[in-house]
Amino acid sequence: MSKINDFRKLHSGDEPFILGNVWDAKSAQLAEKAGYKAVGISGHAIAENLGYKDGENMSFEELLFVVNRVIKSVSIPVSVDIDGGYGRSLGKVNEHIRQLLEMGAAGINIEDSVVKEGKRLLVELEKFTKIVRGIRSFLTEQKSSLFLNIRTDTYVTKHPKPLEETIKRVKAYEEAGADGIFVPLLSDDKEIKLVVSSCGLPLNVYLQSHTPSYSQLKLLGVKRISSGAAVHAQSYRKADELYRSLITDKRFGKLFS
Repeated sequence: MSKINDFRKLHSGDEPFILGNVWDAKSAQLAEKAGYKAVGISGHAIAENLGYKDGENMSFEELLFVVNRVIKSVSIPVSVDIDGGYGRSLGKVNEHIRQLLEMGAAGINIEDSVVKEGKRLLVELEKFTKIVRGIRSFLTEQKSSLFLNIRTDTYVTKHPKPLEETIKRVKAYEEAGADGIFVPLLSDDKEIKLVVSSCGLPLNVYLQSHTPSYSQLKLLGVKRISSGAAVHAQSYRKADELYRSLITDKRFGKLFS
């Protein structure tokens, strides 16, 4: 329970906290050693690690295996990305959350979109709001204060009016019992400020090359910053470079420099 409380407190500080996005036990240990106060397991990175495309193509059991190893490998809070819940029914989603609670997860991140035939689609607002409300009721029954972060994919799915739809969804999710809001690809200063002022929930932004600076995000009222699968992708770019160098140059020095 203390890790859940510690994780909650990170969202109410005077400055935004940076979540260390990880994909296995070793990356989580490196993040903890670097000084991160919490880590978030990237579903996208794990999927790629296991040879799947992002979007619930791996099984929930495969995700659980990684989650279990990460939680056992670090002493800081761990939040878990569960995509759309790995189930279209509330009962199935809550069963998955129960398993994460038993493992010691401090938070979850669940998104209001699904991937169908390779295309990401927003779930109808009323339908997903019921899911959020149902998760909150389940957590209350379990006497759990697990941090419920809701990702809205209004920008990811290229909604024709992403800002207006985001604000509408944020308000609905807050009323339904969400603890935090995550809006990937939201990066415009004015739009960030409007989303922050539209509700009382801490806002999580996703880092991109053009994301405002840390100090600016602080001024805008952002509380949490994440990088998704970016570190994972960089690590494999480096691996690709080393593999190519070894087979092409037949020189070994780069492996040890």
